[in-house]
Formats: sequence, C-alpha cells, structure tokens
Amino acid sequence: MIKNIDHLGIAVRSLDEAICYYEQALGLSCSGREEVPSQKVRTAFFTAGDVHLELLEPTSADSPIAKFLEKHGEGLHHVAFATDDIYAQLQQAGKAGCHLINETPVEGTGGKLVAFLHPKSTHGVLTEFCSIKTKTGDE
Repeated sequence: MIKNIDHLGIAVRSLDEAICYYEQALGLSCSGREEVPSQKVRTAFFTAGDVHLELLEPTSADSPIAKFLEKHGEGLHHVAFATDDIYAQLQQAGKAGCHLINETPVEGTGGKLVAFLHPKSTHGVLTEFCSIKTKTGDE
C-alpha cells in the first residue's frame, strides 16, 4: 500500500527566512506556498531530485508545529508516505499497535488526505500517510 516517501516535513519559524536559505544557499526553487487551516500552518514546497520538502510555519500558537518548535526548535518534523489507500493504511497501522493521531484522514496540502501516527508508537518518527484520493473517494 505504501508507494513511496511523499515528502519530508521541516518545521520553521519563518517561511520567508527559510525560503531564502533554500533558494540562495542551496539553489533550489520554491514551487509554491499554501495555507492549511486544518493543520494551522503555512507551507512552502521544494524539490531536490526525487525528494520533496515541505516547510511548515505555524499560523497560531496552539498549532502542532508551534508546539514542536517550542519543544525541539527548527528541523525535521515528519516523514510522509504516499499510499494508494489511506484508510486501509490507517487500519493496518492501528492493528499493529500504532497510536493514530488521526483516526480518519483530514484535508492536507494539494487537496490530499492526510493522517498522522504518534511518534511514541513509531520509534520516535512522526509518520504521515497521504493520499491523492479526495474526500469523496475519487482520485
């Protein structure tokens, strides 16, 4: 069911400052920005070869990214895996004993459905599943 790593999520305090670094120091191009109200973040996207990077800036003090930044500072936040069936993937992870942060998927960037597994049950790595399926089940 897992197809590939979809992206790496990186928590930042300022998108503008981080974008400057990725563009000027690394020579990458920002391919777009998006606000995700359900996750209380603004995002920016980069591609380095076959790897996609998602920069995450909190939009409120109570967002998961704001809490992460407060506790850990800037850096790698999560690994996201693309799946062709996010519902079955969540069911499999739950049966394997993983703590589901999202028991049902929520809307993420790019119209994708996303769901997270708690890092306490995934060997310390916040894990995201994402699917191109829409809320109606269309692809």
